[in-house]
Amino acid sequence: MISSRITIATTPEEIQRCHAVIRELRPYFEDAEKFVERVTRQQTEGYLLAFLEAEGEVRAVAGYRFLESLFSGKFLYVDDLVTQAADRSLGFGGKLFDWLVEQARANNCENLELDSGVQRFDAHRFYLLKRMNISSYHFRIKIS
Repeated sequence: MISSRITIATTPEEIQRCHAVIRELRPYFEDAEKFVERVTRQQTEGYLLAFLEAEGEVRAVAGYRFLESLFSGKFLYVDDLVTQAADRSLGFGGKLFDWLVEQARANNCENLELDSGVQRFDAHRFYLLKRMNISSYHFRIKIS
């Protein structure tokens, strides 16, 4: 595997570097400036954006936060986890996922949780290989 490092994006420049990869999961973020604004705003509420970089290029991105609920206790919730399409199956996503698990452990979390779109079969295979369980359905009602 290519040498890589994982960093938490804290500056607008680092956040913007994640834009192209996150767009593969969230294509509606066409405008990089609006993406940076949204992430910066969410960071004031505890959102963290981590990226895996190899050979000077962002290969995988994870947005996450630490939460607590009656149901799950303290947990790390993964909002976004995506590997650049050209880099899938090269181990970058697995390395970033394992890093997230370590972050959960280091912060005394009881669980790591995420939601995944029902159409994302490849992602589901990945999560099952990482020993995650499908524990519930996620329901939504659009408020306009």
